[in-house]
Amino acid sequence: MRVFVTGATGFIGTAIVRELRTAGHEVLGLARSDASADTLARAGIQAHRGELTDTASLVAGARSCDGVIHTAFIHDFSQYAAAAETDRRAVEALAGALEGSGKPFISTSGTAMLVPGRLGTEADAPSAGSAAGPRAATEATVMEAARRGVRASVVRLPPSVHGAGDHAFVPALIDIARRTGVSAFIGEGANRWPAVHRLDVARLFCLALERAAPGTRLHGVAEEGIPLRALAEAIGAGLGVPVRGIAEDEARTHFDWLAGFVAIDNPTSSTITRDTLGWSPQEPDLRTDMRDNGYFTRTA
Repeated sequence: MRVFVTGATGFIGTAIVRELRTAGHEVLGLARSDASADTLARAGIQAHRGELTDTASLVAGARSCDGVIHTAFIHDFSQYAAAAETDRRAVEALAGALEGSGKPFISTSGTAMLVPGRLGTEADAPSAGSAAGPRAATEATVMEAARRGVRASVVRLPPSVHGAGDHAFVPALIDIARRTGVSAFIGEGANRWPAVHRLDVARLFCLALERAAPGTRLHGVAEEGIPLRALAEAIGAGLGVPVRGIAEDEARTHFDWLAGFVAIDNPTSSTITRDTLGWSPQEPDLRTDMRDNGYFTRTA
């Protein structure tokens, strides 16, 4: 299968591209710059020039392929609502290009949009009031595509997708602890984050491309819920700094843009995904990965 991949040079996208090629698929990668195009070329991957705001380029890439995997996102969390709207429009364009074709379209979403405080499943709809609520409209666009002749599905990813090259939430927490001299959590730190290794995620995307039914929501979750206190303790041990809880009214000052995500309680199951696709995470858990793979020797 020839697959158009957005975010093909990103942290998750590069792992997906390798997994696709190992499985015998051909990849066309979206490249928004000469540097990205060169990176793809060095990996033996054909580049398609364009970006998320250039919907015409997205449509052209999708129409030239047998399926689409969409992982690109503008990771500016100070402008999160705007980034989510750009993503929705990109998904609308990609799905529209495949309408009536029966081709697979796998989009990316997040578990953080689920109702907090209870174990979320693939059957749960997004919660508009959640930390990641602005992305709920994107999921709705994917589900609508599934009713319009696209084999469309969504892979929800947890706050921590970890592995070599991670520059997301956990490295940001480590950087905050390094700068402030304390590894903090909010309140009692009993709220939970799910997590998964990026290589396990790559295998899930490949399985979804090949097997997922239209309208499927999938959870790329290996660990259902790590207490934020336990994560803070791992960071404290790794940096040799003290660990303490802070009050909710201190969180914004301490964590800045990350405060809303640090506060969420997001336990999430992947039982349906595992049973449906036969997906079984094999890679190290988050705290092992942090300890063994350089998380405390690099900055976010």
